[in-house]
Amino acid sequence: MQIDPKLFRRLAAYNGWMTQKTYEAAGNLSDAERKADKGAFFRSVHSTLNHLLFADRVWMRRFTDRPYDIKGMGVDLFDDFAELKAAHLQICEDINIFTAELSEDWLSGTLEWTSVTDRKTRRRPRWLLVTHMFNHQTHHRGQLSTLLFQAGIDIGVTDLPFMPDLIGEYSD
Repeated sequence: MQIDPKLFRRLAAYNGWMTQKTYEAAGNLSDAERKADKGAFFRSVHSTLNHLLFADRVWMRRFTDRPYDIKGMGVDLFDDFAELKAAHLQICEDINIFTAELSEDWLSGTLEWTSVTDRKTRRRPRWLLVTHMFNHQTHHRGQLSTLLFQAGIDIGVTDLPFMPDLIGEYSD
């Protein structure tokens, strides 16, 4: 299957835009509010943000062989919000660089890895795994959007076709 790498470049830009918006919105909460258990899969806004960073680091480690620090599924990488935000924005930049270098040949290959959670070795098409990384981000940002909305914070527009850099690029 051939997938145009431009798709992933656009999704990387979307990821960076939405990550920035999410942290700006979460920054309106106190540290205690961000860390309060709200019954979400990863408990709180803070831990869900940590999980997103964890997963991005896991996948980018697999894609690039870069030694990103991870602690384990469900274990917060950072307790401090400012450090978490800085690390998360850095992985967004790393993802932008990664997607800028993607080729159809690389995407058409297969990746073999050993899972950090169950220690099983798997093989899947690279295009599928890169797609999964972006889908996973969107899934958990949706949870964050709900948690923030419940706290009285509207994250604003989240739709890919309405990213600021696309305004005016396409006519209605």
